Amino acid sequence: MTLYDRIGVDYDNLRRPDPRLAAPIHTALGNARRVLNVGAGTGSYEPVGRAVVALEPSAAMIAKRPPGSAPAVQGVAEGLPFDDASFDAAMAVLTVHHWTDKAAGLAELRRVTTGPIVIVSCDPTVRPWPVDYFPGLAALDDVAMPPLALFETVLGPVEITPLLVPHDCSDGFLYAWWRRPAAYLDPRIRSGSSSFWIIDGVAAGVARLADDLASGAWERRHADLLQRDALDVGYRLIVAR
Repeated sequence: MTLYDRIGVDYDNLRRPDPRLAAPIHTALGNARRVLNVGAGTGSYEPVGRAVVALEPSAAMIAKRPPGSAPAVQGVAEGLPFDDASFDAAMAVLTVHHWTDKAAGLAELRRVTTGPIVIVSCDPTVRPWPVDYFPGLAALDDVAMPPLALFETVLGPVEITPLLVPHDCSDGFLYAWWRRPAAYLDPRIRSGSSSFWIIDGVAAGVARLADDLASGAWERRHADLLQRDALDVGYRLIVAR
């Protein structure tokens, strides 16, 4: 059973794609007609009006893809079941950190793709404030998140730009709640992020955060964030042409 066979219980409700994040992803795909979405999950950020094929290792996630979604193939990035040059473009959104062999998976994307490869990943050197309460997040990122240099090593020249997260982001990924700290107290919301299924010390972090929210300490410490509409919390749009 893959991790997402367990996470998938309410994933489609917790992780609703945000159009403000979708726009730069779709723009980076250019005019590609045949698009491969690797680590596709329930289909978040798949463009409409193109011939998309989804690849996803979790049967539970595939089962939650809504009616009319792109056809899905169960498989893993490290061994894509497609011929060379099968697609005009490929995309991989917040999935590379789950691959067992990241370099092999990236090489496979290049093998089957003739045009742009569009990836959303996270810079493991950026430490948003939730790390102060859940230090296991930093330790996990150090192990799981690929260094940004890996993308250029495997794919050749890449463009890397910050993907700013709006304060009211509809997609409940790990750091989407940067201006809504009380969300991290909700076990249902935490369940939408794979990291909280892996790290230790979650209960202690929740208790500390609850205390700081009740006392006003969090707001005093992060008053500047409450004035921001969007924030760089480490997510990166990586495009290899």
